[in-house]
Amino acid sequence: MEKNYLKLLSSALLAAIFLVSCTTQKQAVDVSNEEQAVFNSDDEQPVEIKDEETEYEIIIIEPGFYTWLQSIARPEGYYSQSFLENRNAIMVTNWNQRVLQPSMYNPNLYEMQINYDPNIDYGYEVNYKLYNYFVYFQRKYNQRLGPFFPRI
Repeated sequence: MEKNYLKLLSSALLAAIFLVSCTTQKQAVDVSNEEQAVFNSDDEQPVEIKDEETEYEIIIIEPGFYTWLQSIARPEGYYSQSFLENRNAIMVTNWNQRVLQPSMYNPNLYEMQINYDPNIDYGYEVNYKLYNYFVYFQRKYNQRLGPFFPRI
């Protein structure tokens, strides 16, 4: 009797999981015409991400990112540093996992690992620009680097 009850319970649980997975929809990124124009621009002005104290530096040469950062991204100060650090830690981990799996993820998108240690205080500017690059990247290339939706 107890075996039948466990079988029935496990079957019901599997059916419920199946129904939920079938009805879950991926939310599409809503990209405005202005943002799409920036994505399509040839502007290759580099964005430097650096902190003199930690000697941390990244130079991003991504067409349109500088313009996007200046015109579309939330302004500096909008997010707290702890918010940016938490999101960056998650997205860097996902990014680095994808770099190591070129057969599963486009190696032209995920070329190099990012050396980001969540125990180091890189300062607000580094975290702000890195976070916004991840948002830009996810929106432009329709990628997901974490469990949250890449919105502005």
